[in-house]
This record gives sequence, C-alpha cells and structure tokens, in this order.
Amino acid sequence: MIVLEDLLRDRGSRYAAATGTVRSKAEIDAFLATLRRRRKFDKATHHSWAALLADGGPLKNDDGEAGAGAVILKMLEREAVPDRIVVVTRWYGGVHLGGDRFAHIVTCTRAALAALRG
Repeated sequence: MIVLEDLLRDRGSRYAAATGTVRSKAEIDAFLATLRRRRKFDKATHHSWAALLADGGPLKNDDGEAGAGAVILKMLEREAVPDRIVVVTRWYGGVHLGGDRFAHIVTCTRAALAALRG
C-alpha cells in the first residue's frame, strides 16, 4: 500500500490518496479496512475509490462524494492498470467546493498513479 498524505488543501478540506494491488472484491474490502485502521484516515469524511480487476471488471464507490468514483475509474481505465485500486480520501472542511472537488480528485488520482509507476 502506497499512501500519499496531505496532497492538497482547499478551504479547510484536506485530501490524500492511497493505491495498491487488489485482485478481488474481498481484497478491496481488506485494503479499505487497512487504510481505515490508520487513526487519521478513520476520521476522514470520504474514501472514494475505483479499481480495475482483471477478472472482475471495473468497480467504484463514491462514499458520499457524488461522482468521485467515476472520475477515478475513468483515469484508471485510461492508464489501463489492471488489479490496482486508487482511493482518494477527503476530510471535509465545512465549505462546499462545488466543481473544484473534481479537480482535486483528479490531482490526487494523478499522484497515486505516478506513485504506482514508481
């Protein structure tokens, strides 16, 4: 698991990303559980994620951040990286960000994909 903490801040909201290898829905659940075991991440408002499974196809979850999973999934599909998950975590800062939140999700996903490439 690669965790990129404190990637960006905007109007009180903070963002991080995590990425790693998963091959099944059970491994996705285990990945998310491991991430949430970190005290800081357990207190986050949203853990939006997407994964491309070689044997299970695309999976995503917005976790209350409408449209976020689709943005992450589209980027994973463009990169064609099978059996990988990207999680974008947000700690809500009290101010609605509107469309800016999608730019932040893209920024965090790009950072996670760059970390995967090494």
